[in-house]
Amino acid sequence: MVMKDGRNVSLTVVGSRTEGELIVGLLRSYGLRAAVAADDVGGQEPHLQLQGVHVLVAADDEASARQILAAAEQGGIDERTSGS
Repeated sequence: MVMKDGRNVSLTVVGSRTEGELIVGLLRSYGLRAAVAADDVGGQEPHLQLQGVHVLVAADDEASARQILAAAEQGGIDERTSGS
């Protein structure tokens, strides 16, 4: 897990590891700490994933992560969501 202090929050739950990894990549591109948590044997057995795939972020990054994800779901991200 990328969060060293152990304080993680579940940002969202998605249906596949691929979707989760895409979201994690987006968040990391903004410098946020994010990871995927899935119980699917490392992606080898996706049918075992009955609880969905959790996208985790560091607690300190939660507000920024939610803003970025909301902007992406609205169809676009601009420089205002980067936190700069």
